[in-house]
Amino acid sequence: MKLALVTDAWHPQVNGVVTTLVELVEGLQRCGVDVLVLHPGLFDHRPCPGYPGIDLAVRPAKALARMLEVLQPDAVHLATEGPLGWAARKICLKKKWAFSTAFHTKFPEILNSALRIPLSWGYALFRHFHKPSSAVMVPTQGVLEMLRQRRFGQLKPWTHGVDTRLFAFHEQPLRLAGLADLPRPLWLFVGRISYEKNIEAFLKLQLPGTRLVCGVGPLEASLQSRYPGVHWMGVLPRDELAKVYAAADVFVFPSRSETFGLVMLEAMATGTPVAAYPVDGPLQVLGADQTEAMGGVLDDDLQVAAMRALALPRVEARQRAEAFGWDAAAHLFVSHLVSVHSRLGRKLPTVTVLSPS
Repeated sequence: MKLALVTDAWHPQVNGVVTTLVELVEGLQRCGVDVLVLHPGLFDHRPCPGYPGIDLAVRPAKALARMLEVLQPDAVHLATEGPLGWAARKICLKKKWAFSTAFHTKFPEILNSALRIPLSWGYALFRHFHKPSSAVMVPTQGVLEMLRQRRFGQLKPWTHGVDTRLFAFHEQPLRLAGLADLPRPLWLFVGRISYEKNIEAFLKLQLPGTRLVCGVGPLEASLQSRYPGVHWMGVLPRDELAKVYAAADVFVFPSRSETFGLVMLEAMATGTPVAAYPVDGPLQVLGADQTEAMGGVLDDDLQVAAMRALALPRVEARQRAEAFGWDAAAHLFVSHLVSVHSRLGRKLPTVTVLSPS
C-alpha cells in the first residue's frame, strides 16, 4: 500500500508531533506500507511568525498537486492543519479523493491564550477543515468526547506509542556525567519553551533540588533571564535525551492543552514517574481516565503532584509505558485509513498484521 502522509510538522522541527509521526512512519514501514512524507522541506518555506524553528510551506499547492499526481497513492492522510494540510485537502476534494486527518494539537486553545481569539472561532475553523475527512484520528477518549461535543464527526480513537528499547528502564535514577553533582531531587521538563506548554507553572514551583529544562522555543531567552537557577540544557540528541530522562527523579508535565503528551511516556519508559494536571493527555497516559493513575500523580496543585510522584516506585512507571507499543499503534492507524477511491467501492491493499509490542 502506498500512503501519502502530508504534514506541516517534520524534521528539523523538534516537538512531540514530529516524534510521533517519525515513530509512526517506522511502524508503518514494518507493516509493509510504502510511506511518502510530504513536508515543508520539500517546498519553498519560511519560519512561522513568533515560532522560530518551525518552518511553514509557502504556496505549496501546485507542487503538492504534481507530487500526488505522480505518486497516485492508495491512501492520503493529512496529519496537520497548516498550509500543507489545507492545500492537500483542497486537492483531494477537487480529485474526489477520500482522505483521513488527525487532531494532534488544541490550537484553538493556544490561539485563545496567545491572541485572545474566541474558542468558538478556532474550533469552527478546525471543524471546517476536518468535516470532509473520512476518519479524524484523535489520541485520547477525552479529546474525542470534547470534539464530539463541538460537532466534529467521523472521530476515531488512535493512541500513540513509545520506543521502550531506546528509552530503557533504570531501576534507580541514572548517575549521569554533568548532572551527578547537581542537588537532588532532579525535576525534569522536556518540550518546546512556548506558550502552550505552560512551562512557567513548572518554573515557579518551590521544589527542593534542581529543575532541568530540555528544549528551545520563543520564550527561552526571557525565561532564562528570569529563572537563572534552572539548569537549561537545550535540545539533545534522542539517545542523550533518553539518559537525561533516566537521570531524573520526577518528570513534571505542566501543559493543560496537550492532546496526548508523548514526553510523559518517554520518561515513564525509563522509570521516571510523572507529575501533571488532571487533563486529557495525562489522564490517558497514566490510565486515570479508566482507573487510578499508574506511573505518576495528577493533581490540580502541581506542587502536590510533584512531591507525591517522588515516592512512586520506578517500576510502576515502566509498566504503564509498556502498554503503549508503536507496532500496535501503527496497525490501529492503518485500520482507520481509507482508499482514495473509496467512493467507487475500492478497498485498501492488505498490510501485515503485527503483534502488539
